[in-house]
Amino acid sequence: MSTEDRPPAPRSLAEALRARGDAALGALLRSRPDLITPVPTDLTQLATRAGTRASVVRALERLDRFALQTAEALAVAGDPATYGELLGLMAGDDADPAVVAALPHAVGLLREQALVWGEDDRLRLVRTARELLAPSPQHPSPTGLGPTVQEATAGMSPGRIQEIVTAAGLASTHDSVSAVTALAGLFTDRGRMTALLADAPADSLDVLERLVWGPPYGQVTHDPAPRLRWLLDRGLLLPTAPGTVVLPREVALHLRRGLAHRAPEPVPPVVEAAAVHRPQVVDSAAAGQAYTALATVEELLKDWDEGGPAVLRAGGLSVRDLKRTAVALDVSEPAAAFWVELAYAAGLIASDGEADERYAATPAYDEWREQPPAERWSRLVTAWLAATRTAGLVGGRDAKDRTLSALGPGLDRSAAPEVRHRVLALLAGLPEGAAPAAGSVLARLRWERPLRGDRREDDLRGRLAEWALSEAELLGVTGRGALSAQGRALLGAPPAPAPGPEGEPSGPGDKLPVHHHHRPAPLAPLSPAEQAVASAAAARLLAPLLPEPLDHVLLQADLTAVAPGPLRRPLADMLGVLADVESKGGATVYRFTPGSVRRALDAGQAASDVHAFLAAHSRTPVPQPLAYLIDDVARRHGHLRVGAASAYVRCDDEAVLNEILADKRAAGLGLRRLAPTVLAAQADPAGLLEGLRAMGFAPAAESAEGDVLITRALAHRTPPRAAPEPVPDGPPVPDDTLLTAALRAIRAGDLASTTPRKPGTAPAGNGELPRTGAAETLATMQAAVLTGEALWIGYVNAEGAASQRVIAPVRVEGGFVTAYDHTADEVRTYPLHRITGVAELADDAG
Repeated sequence: MSTEDRPPAPRSLAEALRARGDAALGALLRSRPDLITPVPTDLTQLATRAGTRASVVRALERLDRFALQTAEALAVAGDPATYGELLGLMAGDDADPAVVAALPHAVGLLREQALVWGEDDRLRLVRTARELLAPSPQHPSPTGLGPTVQEATAGMSPGRIQEIVTAAGLASTHDSVSAVTALAGLFTDRGRMTALLADAPADSLDVLERLVWGPPYGQVTHDPAPRLRWLLDRGLLLPTAPGTVVLPREVALHLRRGLAHRAPEPVPPVVEAAAVHRPQVVDSAAAGQAYTALATVEELLKDWDEGGPAVLRAGGLSVRDLKRTAVALDVSEPAAAFWVELAYAAGLIASDGEADERYAATPAYDEWREQPPAERWSRLVTAWLAATRTAGLVGGRDAKDRTLSALGPGLDRSAAPEVRHRVLALLAGLPEGAAPAAGSVLARLRWERPLRGDRREDDLRGRLAEWALSEAELLGVTGRGALSAQGRALLGAPPAPAPGPEGEPSGPGDKLPVHHHHRPAPLAPLSPAEQAVASAAAARLLAPLLPEPLDHVLLQADLTAVAPGPLRRPLADMLGVLADVESKGGATVYRFTPGSVRRALDAGQAASDVHAFLAAHSRTPVPQPLAYLIDDVARRHGHLRVGAASAYVRCDDEAVLNEILADKRAAGLGLRRLAPTVLAAQADPAGLLEGLRAMGFAPAAESAEGDVLITRALAHRTPPRAAPEPVPDGPPVPDDTLLTAALRAIRAGDLASTTPRKPGTAPAGNGELPRTGAAETLATMQAAVLTGEALWIGYVNAEGAASQRVIAPVRVEGGFVTAYDHTADEVRTYPLHRITGVAELADDAG
């Protein structure tokens, strides 16, 4: 393209955006969705919004390290800067080939993000980004560079400037401006600077060496040492305040051989494999963890089935309740917090909302229990991927130094889902069966999002990544540290790359680098619909790997039953009532006790039912001690009857009642004889039942009609509750429908604001709505209907929002104008009283 054919260079960010196609504008709005919340009226407003501090900070936080280094280099370059100047700052005098190759992509990314605009000969960093990244005494630049000679000498006396110029070997000038220009020219001339520093004392060069990579500021006394005096006299150090000197930017760049950064990082760190396992081993280990996860969540909800811990006044679990839950689950307290939060995120537990508020299972838990195991797992991991609540924070302190409790407020971190997804995506980029070195994963994440980690006291993003790795292992998304097949399907990832010669299966002690010299395309987070499909695919892959539930146990003579694997739901539920769990693991051991057998009888089972159940589900004969235990408890079960007087005890055997009255342990029950076979008590029926059982009796409760009451363990459930909504990390990425509508509205609004008007019809203020009287508006509209011309109108809708539009009137009647609206690209009808004014377009308006 010749110089004459080339479009004129943009003079502002708005003009640069106006020159973009829809695809480029769409890429900007996808990467910075805050720019269309709400949709701007035109491209000028879009450019203004893209330059606001909040939006620029957000965009800078999402740059990778090399793109950020490029922006930092532009902040210390001239304004505007040429691509060659930027390349010199990034690649240095040695022209690092990796930097040379990566810089076009970084500049293109900054342009796409609207942080940089202009052609390669006039690159401009948006003003807000320059203010944020340029060096200043209050906010040092990450480059470690100080102010330029011009900035450092501002306010210096002309005489002193002339003294510095003369001492540096330059001719004196007639004014300070030319003197400063000459001094800057000397410092940027490599040959002359080398000659000047060749005469410097060695200890003076040591001073420069300490300041060259920053911070560029130093302290001096009122009588500087000779090594400092030599530098001050020649302007190699310049005073900025009493007792403070600075190394000028031009001098530092000469000493750095042109580099703005000590270590440019054009290539992301390699994610290394600490070990590589056979894929079948990984998938089996992950499936085992998935089964354990399901069992743990079920055990947690079973423990809370009749009402869980109380809700603290400020919300959440108390430390004591979390410890008790950890003991019940036989896990550590951090792990218990994770399982509790996971069940909450999946909508399986919530607060019951009663006066004495407690946590309990939700109705959704009953539905979840009836699903196949793989689908139950899929629901848990899908909730985990999207949850912003972060269990790893439990036990820490918030900004007001209050302890963060499980299920309490203050645990949401909006970056958590993105970090989890990115960690798993990095694992998906490794060969199948490769487990990464955790340090290399964290290093890669710091390269991809440097600002969040480097500018905060605690590296939250790094901690989120560490928690993501451990939680993925607990859930069975990974096995032995490597991403499983079901974990890969959960991300919607393609099949894993085949391991190369270096990726042969190895032991966990071997550390194998997996080289990726190219930058793999990151896996984008899935939409809810896509995630549902991916989760279903993951469940299908997991299902064959989970053990089949068993319909039998092995009864032993020591009053125990061994379940050699997971049990089918009815068998597990009944056995859980009839016996107590003694140990868990690959096989679960249940123990039968008088209390557990009585629990089954209280739940409505007869002794014959229990004998039949055990005979039907045991692969071994029912041991005689167990049969005797059941018959003995059943024989005494219900021999005593308890009712409400406050409470009473009745028994046909007077000797039994005499024994109770004589027992000192009955003193607290307030018993007295009403009849030879009846005792009255001051305690309530429940307390009387517990007291008699503690004395070794086996009473049964009865109704007012004298019938035995069967006390079934009715599960306590909350009212229907929705799972907690994740806290979004800013506005969501627009979908294609919203993006298309937003682009059309922005383009149309821009057309309305930039279309030329006939002389004398444009409003006085640039961008203001046209103003005409009602009669003139009506006459102009009627004339446009006859001539077919387009008009520029100002319009205020029913909500009071003003906009500019370009319309072609078709019909005017009844106080309305029907017109083809170029802004909306459709025919619309507008009330005339809402049109603020009308202006004719110029004849050559395109």
